[in-house]
Amino acid sequence: MTEVRRLVISGIVQGVGFRYAMMAQARLLGVSGWVRNRRDGSVEAMIAGDAGQVAAMLEWSRRGPGGASVDDVMVETASGEYTDFELRPTA
Repeated sequence: MTEVRRLVISGIVQGVGFRYAMMAQARLLGVSGWVRNRRDGSVEAMIAGDAGQVAAMLEWSRRGPGGASVDDVMVETASGEYTDFELRPTA
């Protein structure tokens, strides 16, 4: 069964390659969805996969790539169907 979560990740998460690293990690794990920067300095993502894939992505999101410093990850249950993981424009 596919689980879908919306994440808003705050901290030092822009200008450190967070979106590209998240896309690489999602593709490695077989997770679909999208990621984008937000004008408030956070990163927003929609992730979809089985329970194990979503849990692994959430764990990664709390750390991020090497240059990031994650302060908080807000997680909401969401819905939607995605076939790949993509970068979206800033919102």
